[in-house]
Amino acid sequence: MIKIENLTKVFRTEEVETKALNNVFLQIKKGEFVTVMGPSGSGKSTLLNIAGLLDSASGGSYKLLEKEMIGLKEKERAKVRKQNIGFIFQNFNLIDELSVYDNIELPLIYNGVSASERSKKVKIIAERLGVSHRLKHYPQQLSGGQQQRVAVARALVTEPKIILADEPTGNLDSKNGNEVMELLTDLHANGSTILMVTHSDYDASFSQKTIYMKDGQVLLEKQNTRNIDIIVNG
Repeated sequence: MIKIENLTKVFRTEEVETKALNNVFLQIKKGEFVTVMGPSGSGKSTLLNIAGLLDSASGGSYKLLEKEMIGLKEKERAKVRKQNIGFIFQNFNLIDELSVYDNIELPLIYNGVSASERSKKVKIIAERLGVSHRLKHYPQQLSGGQQQRVAVARALVTEPKIILADEPTGNLDSKNGNEVMELLTDLHANGSTILMVTHSDYDASFSQKTIYMKDGQVLLEKQNTRNIDIIVNG
């Protein structure tokens, strides 16, 4: 699904050169749930942005679905991004002026899906995420947990091959945060491939594998026993 080798990212100003990623190796198989952790400035968000084709690398190799992404122009990256990747952000990024229905529908419009097909897909994913009774409401009328569910529905409505989550519980209380992590666990159990960045050891325990980063490098990769217990014991 994802294969990253010798990935580097350098940010340059007139006086300073900062290496945000330094020869990073990472492999994510289809259906895996992987977490990236590390202190601020470790490179984890930079890695997520490059994996999501929101940014380009300075060097190395990044293969998504066995196709090389390094060197693609922005227009080409945008096409691959829209077709294959769903994003879940810490700040939800919902549009206040649009209803829940319209927020979820937006990626389908960008992808040129017909109106009748859009309606069907929005209703199916809203039912799946438990927000079908809120389709006519606006984001400010929802709780934080409900807003994140809408954001997840928007990420999934295009049926992406991989879900990228950036601190998905960062703006939620423990109850709503728990619900979102259980939702991601359910998505993973149903075959979704997920790459998540988080500062929370608790959230990371829901994933199969955790990658620890520091100073732009991967220091450690470990399997998570909590996820194994969930799989074995249900």
